[in-house]
Amino acid sequence: MTHEARLVELVAEACDAPSYALDTEFHREQTYYPRLGLVQLAWADRVILLDPLAASLEPLGALLDSSATAVMHAPDQDLEILRHAVGRVPATLVDTQTAAGFCGMRSASLRDLLARFLDIDVAKGDRLTDWLRRPLRPQQLEYAAGDVVHLPALWAALRDRLKDRGRLGWCEEECEVLRIRQAASRRPEDAWQRVRELRRLPRRSQPMAIAVAAWRESRAARLDLPVRYVLSDLALAAVVQASPASQTALAAVRGVDSRAMSPATGAELLEVINKARLKPPQVPRNSRGPDRSHLQPVVSLVSAWLSQVARDDQLDPALVATRADLAAFLEAEPGARLGAGWRYERYGSRVEELMTGKAAVALEPEGKLRIEQRSGLPL
Repeated sequence: MTHEARLVELVAEACDAPSYALDTEFHREQTYYPRLGLVQLAWADRVILLDPLAASLEPLGALLDSSATAVMHAPDQDLEILRHAVGRVPATLVDTQTAAGFCGMRSASLRDLLARFLDIDVAKGDRLTDWLRRPLRPQQLEYAAGDVVHLPALWAALRDRLKDRGRLGWCEEECEVLRIRQAASRRPEDAWQRVRELRRLPRRSQPMAIAVAAWRESRAARLDLPVRYVLSDLALAAVVQASPASQTALAAVRGVDSRAMSPATGAELLEVINKARLKPPQVPRNSRGPDRSHLQPVVSLVSAWLSQVARDDQLDPALVATRADLAAFLEAEPGARLGAGWRYERYGSRVEELMTGKAAVALEPEGKLRIEQRSGLPL
């Protein structure tokens, strides 16, 4: 029997289970796309380690498309890898780190969760393990299996805790948002929003930032290189600000490495800059520029209250809203996280009353902030 035929059999078996644990091991230090070294699966009493260097992972697509729920831990990068390697992400998933956040734990590691909920002590992994070298050592295989073997039991314990607190629906909603976000391919036109130096530029510079960052992203993907190998973040921001019109001017920009920026590459970048100058890309309405200074006092106050009330509710404050989420909600941006679902019902609606003058923030004697009905009476 071939490896692929055996994998088809195993996938069919896993599809009949209500859920399965899933994890990956990979490297991406020297490439744009991750290099997948191992895929770990567990369901019922089975633990399967798949070697993507020895056989195609195409049959895995049937499991990802099935009605079985994928149980994963902090799966952002794993989902990106699955989308690249298999062409899809699980149709249904739960994230044990997100679930832990709804139980009041902040960015909990799998090791910490196993110790807390299952009283299992697992050894720390070696961050420098080479998952692409063959053969893999028994210690590596044991560590990889440990990432999935306890996940079903951990999810069962977390699910019971969430049910007791009435938050299972919240968790499932949040996991679906995570799944959908990672199911979509990254658009080069959005790359500039992941670079802090570019987000801080004046709004007039944002069209050029969109164009140059999209060029860097596309070139990195085409060459399968990390984006920093094409142009560092510092050089990227400097090029946007300088908007050079010649090879000489480009070479003089801070951070531009003449060894990496060949004449042909420079000409390609200059053409992008010229096109952006003649026909600037449209800036998204909800792009985050540096024009929110007027909101900072309000954001700071309300953020402090949100952080406090989230801890009182035994929730990870970052799961409720970041400062950026709060600013987006205050500016009524479409899609603001605080404006829908459980966040709005529990927190956003109260912030809304505060912003419309129906409520006020009070400081209690023990130092806690409280939102209460506004009296309108001056001191």
